[in-house]
Amino acid sequence: MSDPAPLLERARDWLADDPDPITRDELAAVIDAAVVGDHEAVADLSDRFAGMLRFGTAGLRGAIGAGPNRMNLAVVIRAAAGIARWIRDTDPERGPRRGVAVCFDARHRSRDFAEATAEVLAAAGVRAMVLPGPLPTPVLAFAVRHLDAAAGVMVTASHNPPADNGYKVYDGSGRQIVAPVDALIATAIEGIDRVSAVGRAGPDDPDIVRLGPEVVDAYVAGAAAVGRLPDRRSVRIAYTAMHGVGAATFRRVLATAGFDPPAEVVEQVEPDPDFRTVPFPNPEEPGALDLGLALASASGSDVLVAHDPDADRLGIAVPDPVRGSHTSVGGWRVLSGDEIGALLAAHLLAHGGFADGAVLASTIVSSTLLGRMAAAAGLPFRETLTGFKWITRAPDPAAGERLGFGYEEALGFCVGDLVADKDGITAAVVFAESVAALAAEGRTVLDVLDDLARVHGVHLTGQWSSRVEGADAMARLGVLMDGLRAEPPAALAGRSVTAVDDLVAGDAARGLPPSDVLVLHMAGARIVVRPSGTEPKLKCYVEVVEPAGEDLGVARDRAAAALAALTEAIAARLT
Repeated sequence: MSDPAPLLERARDWLADDPDPITRDELAAVIDAAVVGDHEAVADLSDRFAGMLRFGTAGLRGAIGAGPNRMNLAVVIRAAAGIARWIRDTDPERGPRRGVAVCFDARHRSRDFAEATAEVLAAAGVRAMVLPGPLPTPVLAFAVRHLDAAAGVMVTASHNPPADNGYKVYDGSGRQIVAPVDALIATAIEGIDRVSAVGRAGPDDPDIVRLGPEVVDAYVAGAAAVGRLPDRRSVRIAYTAMHGVGAATFRRVLATAGFDPPAEVVEQVEPDPDFRTVPFPNPEEPGALDLGLALASASGSDVLVAHDPDADRLGIAVPDPVRGSHTSVGGWRVLSGDEIGALLAAHLLAHGGFADGAVLASTIVSSTLLGRMAAAAGLPFRETLTGFKWITRAPDPAAGERLGFGYEEALGFCVGDLVADKDGITAAVVFAESVAALAAEGRTVLDVLDDLARVHGVHLTGQWSSRVEGADAMARLGVLMDGLRAEPPAALAGRSVTAVDDLVAGDAARGLPPSDVLVLHMAGARIVVRPSGTEPKLKCYVEVVEPAGEDLGVARDRAAAALAALTEAIAARLT
């Protein structure tokens, strides 16, 4: 074991500068254990001080706890000071007065982190407008533009486990920040030597503005109006908030839009930072929708709507007669993000289409089906890098463009431009409307998926990922990508690789900035490979497109077999 003395010195220095008695006590206990030679304590301390929690385009996200590699008041104060510096440097005349909209969810310490953010901003002369949270992330994204704020901060870890928290930052357009803003803020954070030197205003400082219900009211009114068929509201909705903050706002939006109240999963409808019924509160996770499916089947519902804890993602399940009766859990089918995205787009295209200048967009790891649908409708389509920060930047405002609809396969959807970010609430309204409209015709969303397959081919998508362990995990991920880049496979599962797109230098013609992404193209298939941006994982996204032919069931079976074979082949190549 290396000499722990330098580590202990850094830990004691951090402890002396920590403004929070909770994390001071926590860190002091770890230091005391490490001093007497507790190996686990030394390892814990080493991880806590492995580096400063990195500020990037996703802001901050990590486990709550003491030390620079955790989410805590000291790290949040630094981040807020960095944001204040960025605003003052970027727009010294108007930025501080336009201020920052600040909101938070119901996770552990979220309110504390939001209050500390407001205090730091106000002390720096930047107006902090604090929303009456806890509230969904889409409300904060809406508020930035509604208030003409210079920026927005949302304290949330979205669908991460209960031990985590995070910090999303938006620019004045209401979109998540991208380069170079992230680097400017990160540089300002790095320039802060001591947290104790960062000023903090009192909670009653005039530059801390406590907002009333007006912003939420405006969001509810806008969200309730996103549909195309206001007379199509006859639908029975089952709903789970996944222990998050979506329920209260979603209820109001549904009522304002004219829907009946949903049946709610009682165990999951109120905010609970411990997420007692779901260890990983993500609608995509196996088992996460079990209680929702049980309610949907028992209540005779037509659709199950699920939000992640900050309600920016949407999960959907629908009855599937092929699987059994809708009154049993086995008779329900959970839709993929790609299926939900195609269905939302199909409904919007079928009922009014899009105004001039509207652009459809999805990410490079999502299905190519939306692009085919856009082409058939004569609409511009843009493929972006992963993340909604890119989807909302797909249109060119100088050319009079705006986002008509955008989605990513990870259950993120943006209907129209009410919010310049993913919004699970507005997407749920439009999906529920589509279920009601189809029911009036004696049809279901599964019928629409069949129609799309017959016209555009069966588009089947799947994922494979591999976690890399160890302190050098990120470096080893780079080695894996470099190896694949240097020697891409000539064929996979009997399909020749016809082209390889390497986006490490970007693709100016397609408007894609540099990214560590490889795309392997094959006849009727493609595989996108990239390292995760938030954890040490290598991720592969596989898509197969199979002509429907005369028998849709046979075509789907062929696509499923091909998807399984390609997934196995790329996994074997990378492990």
